[in-house]
Amino acid sequence: MAARTLKTTKKTKAQKSRRPKTLLQKLAATPEKLFSGAFRQQYAALCFRSAPEGAGIEILVVTSRDTGRWIIPKGWPMKGRKPYEAAAIEAFQEAGIRGKVRKKPIGRYTYLKLLDDGDVAPCIVDVFQIEATELATKFKEKGERQLAWVSPDEAAWRVREIELKSLLVEFKPR
Repeated sequence: MAARTLKTTKKTKAQKSRRPKTLLQKLAATPEKLFSGAFRQQYAALCFRSAPEGAGIEILVVTSRDTGRWIIPKGWPMKGRKPYEAAAIEAFQEAGIRGKVRKKPIGRYTYLKLLDDGDVAPCIVDVFQIEATELATKFKEKGERQLAWVSPDEAAWRVREIELKSLLVEFKPR
């Protein structure tokens, strides 16, 4: 009986590159984006309402359409709209929420956005509070996202972005 020899194989560069790169790996390949002022601006809505039986507040979290991760409604600047107006439009389009919008941001957070072309862009998101007064039954992205009204601690637990977690836990309506 002939003895078999085991060969160890080294992975080629082509084999290694088949695995998709993480967002951080993509950004690390182009560090100049972090230091060139190439951050993109977005606006978000921190929607809240009184919790049942007056036990504090609840915060709205929604899932993103592409990855299904928990976020708050947000989007890009809109021509002819002030930042707080853009945040309010996003809240309605993504979750059917209308309400009283605070004109000054309550905070901001950063994250890495995977763009449609596969590129990664660091984003700064200014967050505007919206006290929900109306929940529409029909809105643009209905059925494309999950919506949940949860405690601030639960909202913070669900989202990934560290700075957003802090905003949610420390949020006090103004």
